Amino acid sequence: MKTLIIIPSRMSATRLPGKPLLQINGLSIISHVFKRAEKANIGEVIVATEDQEIIDDVKSNGGNAILTSKNHKTGTDRIYEAFNLLKRNDIDFIMNIQGDEPDIDINDIKTLDMKMKLKDSKIGTLAANIFTQDMYENENLVKVKIQESFDKNSFPYAQNFLRKTKDKTNVFHHMGIYSYKVSILKKFVSFDQSKNELKNKLEQLRALDNNININVALANKSPIGVDSKEDYLAIKKIMKYK
Repeated sequence: MKTLIIIPSRMSATRLPGKPLLQINGLSIISHVFKRAEKANIGEVIVATEDQEIIDDVKSNGGNAILTSKNHKTGTDRIYEAFNLLKRNDIDFIMNIQGDEPDIDINDIKTLDMKMKLKDSKIGTLAANIFTQDMYENENLVKVKIQESFDKNSFPYAQNFLRKTKDKTNVFHHMGIYSYKVSILKKFVSFDQSKNELKNKLEQLRALDNNININVALANKSPIGVDSKEDYLAIKKIMKYK
């Protein structure tokens, strides 16, 4: 079974415009992400973007990138367009890795791919342990509630995705990485955005609202997503010493 990794990226992020090309250790954030994805060695890696500057940067750093429409509502719509443009019929799974997590754990990428193939799952994602009360209450940090107890060996279904919660039972930090069976990705993008999805600004709820199960694997650690200038400065400091 073959996996293709597609990383959606765009310059016009509302909270930190231009973030894909911000530099860490002399390399852009988006180029750090694609290099991590390549090191996981699970399949070909493509960056999907509406911005020529991102394509130029990725290609200058030895990666592959494809130009997509500026009209996408979600990153999933962008990866589906990229997949169609590539005209590949030899792919079984498409993995969507966020373009703003330059410190993502390579083994976590491998784990998700391995579990998807073993279970022949429809959609899979990752979650990590939560260690502080602040994380439960921080609306920018998405949580996932799992249907049952959770460990390294299991791949249970998600019950719900939340922005904040008082209930801590089987609740983990959800990471924005997804693997889709190709037929399910096609189905997912054909659905209208659900009320639940729009209200919570969480597109994964569209799958649950349409009775598509999402399996969850336990990650080694939570990567820092770069959403603000503070995040950028924090991750820059961490990665400086790696």
